[in-house]
Order: sequence, then C-alpha cells, then structure tokens
Amino acid sequence: MYSRRVLEVVLISGAPQHLTNNPATTTVPHDRSRNVIKLQCAVMSRINRTLKILGVVSRYRLDEFVDAESLPALPRALFRIIPWQLRAAPDLPRGVRIRRSLEELGPVFIKFGQMLSTRRDLLPEDLADELAKLQDDVPPFPQQQSIAIIEKGLGKPVAEAFASFDATPMASASVAQVHTATLHSGEDVVVKVIRPDIEPIIRQDIALLFTLARLIEKYLPDGKRLRAVEVVADYKITILDELDLQREAANASQLRRNFEASNVLYIPKVYWDYSCRTVYTMERIYGTPVTALDVLREKGTNLKVLGERGVEIFFTQVFRDSFFHADMHPGNIFIDTTNPEDPTYIAVDCAIIGTLSDSDQYYLARNLLGIFRRDYHEVAQLHVECGWVPPQTRVQDFESAMRAVCEPIFERPISEISFGQLLIYLFQTARRFGMEIQPSLILLQKTLLNIEGLGRQLYPELNLWDTAQPFLEKWVEERYSPENMLKRLQRQAPSWLEQLPQLPDAVMESLQQSRELEQRSNLQRDRLDQIQHQLERGGRHRRYRTLAIVVFMLAVISATPGGLLQLGEIPVLAWLLAGLAIVLYWRGDNRG
Repeated sequence: MYSRRVLEVVLISGAPQHLTNNPATTTVPHDRSRNVIKLQCAVMSRINRTLKILGVVSRYRLDEFVDAESLPALPRALFRIIPWQLRAAPDLPRGVRIRRSLEELGPVFIKFGQMLSTRRDLLPEDLADELAKLQDDVPPFPQQQSIAIIEKGLGKPVAEAFASFDATPMASASVAQVHTATLHSGEDVVVKVIRPDIEPIIRQDIALLFTLARLIEKYLPDGKRLRAVEVVADYKITILDELDLQREAANASQLRRNFEASNVLYIPKVYWDYSCRTVYTMERIYGTPVTALDVLREKGTNLKVLGERGVEIFFTQVFRDSFFHADMHPGNIFIDTTNPEDPTYIAVDCAIIGTLSDSDQYYLARNLLGIFRRDYHEVAQLHVECGWVPPQTRVQDFESAMRAVCEPIFERPISEISFGQLLIYLFQTARRFGMEIQPSLILLQKTLLNIEGLGRQLYPELNLWDTAQPFLEKWVEERYSPENMLKRLQRQAPSWLEQLPQLPDAVMESLQQSRELEQRSNLQRDRLDQIQHQLERGGRHRRYRTLAIVVFMLAVISATPGGLLQLGEIPVLAWLLAGLAIVLYWRGDNRG
C-alpha cells in the first residue's frame, strides 16, 4: 500500500499541467500526495532524530551502562557490531555523561532529566544530584513568530492590545518565552508565549522516550526497578499540561486567591482579557531572586524568617488548601524585601500543581506525625488502612522495615536530618511491600525536597522538624474539632437535602433489585436442579440399557449350547432371560 501511494505521488508530480490543475481529477490524488509527503517527512524526522540520539550515545559512551550479555541474541549481536568502541569513553563520572547527553539532545530531554532528578526513590544519589543541575536555557524563537502567535491568540494586533511591547524576549525556555509589555491602563505586565509547533516535537520525542524506557526496563539489570515507562508516562502528562497556558493562568489565579489575605506568599495577578491557550499575560513583579543571597543579606533580609516561611507555605498549601505549587525550584521564586524583617515570597510559573484527596491528606499528616514520634507501628498500620500497601501486608513486617530505615537517621542531630530524604526512604521501603507511588505523592516529595533545600540554603540552622510538627498537630486537631466537623456537615447538608426526596425511590429500587436478584438466583438454582436431575436420569438410562444388553446376551448364549435351535427347543431359562432383558430396556426408557 505504501509503495503504491508513493507511485501515485510520482505520477501526479509528472502529470501534464492541464491534468494536475483540474480539481475534478486531482483533488483525491493531491490529498493522497500531501498525506504521503507528510508521512515521509515524519518517518525521515524520526530516523534523523534516532540517528542523533545514537550519535550522542556514542559520543558519551552510554553503552557502557548497558549489560550486553543480558540482551537476547539478535539485539546483543547488533549491539556489538555498532562501532561504539571506535570512540574512547570520556573521563567523566557517569552522572556528568548522562547530564551532558540530555543537554545536547535538547529541551524535551532536558526537562525530562529535570523531572527524573526528582525521582530519588528510583535513582542512585549521584545520578539524581547531577540531573538536578540541568538548566533549561534555550535560544529564543524569532520575534515575528512570537508577535504572530500573540495576535492570533488575542484576535487583535499587538499595538492595539498593549500600549508598549518589547519584541526582544526577556527570557526563553523549552516550552515558552516571555516578553515585557505595558497595558493601555498603565500596568506593567509579562506576556508568556508558547513556542510555535512545539507540540509535534514534544510528542515525537516522548514517543522516542517511551521506546528507550521499554528497552531500559527490558534489558538493563535494574530496568524493572527504575520503572522507566511509568516515569515517562508521568512526564508526558506534565509536559503536555504545560502547553496549555490558560491552564497555568487558572492555577495561578486559584493560588493567588488562596493566599490573598496572607503576607507570606504573593502570586502575580492574571489579566484574563489578554490570556488564552497560547498566550498568558500576568502582572510584572519586581523581586530579588531567592538565589541572590548576597543581595538579600545586603538588604538586611531576615533569612531565618524566610526559611521558616518557606516551610509554612508548603504545609499550608498541602494541608489547608490541598493545592500546592509543585515546581518551586529557585528559578521560580523571588523575594519582596520592601520590609526586610517581614519578607514575602513571590512565586511564578504555576504550570505544575499538585493536589491530595481528603483521605491522602489525613493519612499523610498522621504518617508524618508517627515518624516524628517514632511510632512505627502506627505508620505501618496507616499504610495498610489507607491502601498504600496491599491489605495482606503483615503490619509487623512493615513496622520492622520502617524501624530499620528510620532509627539510624534519628541517631544524628535533628538539624542534620533531611525530612525530604526521609520521605524518600519511606517510599522506597513501602515499594518493597507493593506500594504503587501515586503521581500526587511524587509531586509532594519533589516539592518538599525543593522547599527543604531552599530553606537550608537561606538559613542552614533551619530545623524543619520543629517547624512542621506543631503545624501538623494543629491541623489534625482542628480538622476533627467540633467546630470544623459542624462546618463539614453544613457543607454536605445541601447535597444530602437535595438527595433526601429521592431516598424513598432509591430504597424501593434497591428492594426491587434485591427481589429480582433473588428471583434470578432461584431460577438459576431450579435450572441447576433440572440439569442435575437430567444427568442422573441419563445415568440410570445408560445403566438399565447396559444391563438389558448383558441379560439378552446371556439369553442368546443359553439358547445356543450347540448351535442354532428350533424355536420350540429354546430352553425356558433363555426365554426368561430374554423377557428380563426386554423389561430392563423398557424400564430404562421410562425411567431414564
């Protein structure tokens, strides 16, 4: 079929001009030719991309990380004939080689490496640390394309939408780039623009990542443990969500509303009249990057308060709102130092948001409190109760595993214990007992690591445990206080009242279904009894007939002691046996 379509393209391209210009005769062939050309381009693009990946693998000799002996015969032979060995391996640690290879492969692979660095429950520590250094620094796309996307998205010229617009990008990343502008009402804004034609590129690279992930799971010694396909699937959801800037704007709007009355976190205002799926216009903020510690110190910023507020912001988002910014790396955080003794965080880039269910919130808080108190039995019991591990898990075994993980950590000074790292150890141990890590818990773990690392960078003496434990205890206490229980009942009351008139119908329907189920059960039981009775009758029928045949044979044998006899010479016994055979056969017909 493919060669036939290519032939059609050749014939069409070489057909006379008067024929190819006739819509009546060329519409379908031209459509086919365009489809074939697109298919050819896609195939060539995939081949070129694969060749580039192989080139990078060869340059950094990533083949050394593959156990060739574990491959099947054909892949092993192909692996050996590819001339990897013609290039000497770089004198670099494995983490550096992998990081640089991802940087050379481009934005999608860079972001994948960034996301992979958060899966410390799966990666060795040296790889996770090195991948965390990946920087998403991408050359900007042309100004004309950026302006065209804005004008198409907003449905008006840039000059009409904005009083001023700087066509030179302020910053550029893998998915979008940003420009500064001023509205006609005088507000300074930042305009974020999605990269042109980025989605097909991302989908193509994700398809290649899935292929690589399957090969890793199948052939690498630790492939199954790394769960590479699962990681790529999570990444696919995350990065495709980032392509919808309207979703990011909605996240920012919700987060801003959650902290509207707070002085600890500020989220820039969203300008909805100038935002759509491909364009996101937000308030321009003027803060100090959180990584500029020298500048913060020069301004007299209270770094202890700043570190503690970072922890407070995290736990407030997770437990009060169940809506947390899940991409709080230093590049997305600024500090408002207008009042240095009362500094405020400013967060941008709300594309990735995490949420937890009510039950996950409750069980997570109690698990963390159990760890704080070293009550490993409660931690194990909670994991079983909330379904994080299979119900058949022996609590005593899980408790013992938790104790083995936590006790060595608690022997160190409390200020040296990483809360985030402990959470990773917890998940790693739970995975051995069949725990499936949910994406929301992975985002939580990633965010906690970012917050803890940032807090200790700002204030090395930060004791996250002392900051977190009172918050969690207060949250659990308030959640089940009479006042909050009454509020929750009040929130549910309208729904219950709405369903109340339908309750009698629901009860009657349930009773009717119960009766119908009972009737169907009785019919099935009767049918089974009939089948069983038929089988029993069939068995009796066969037994009577078999007996009748045996008796009849005995009659024949007794009637012919020396050959054929005349009818009157047949012995009485033979007549009796023959009669008995007839009776048995008739009985089998009537009772079978």
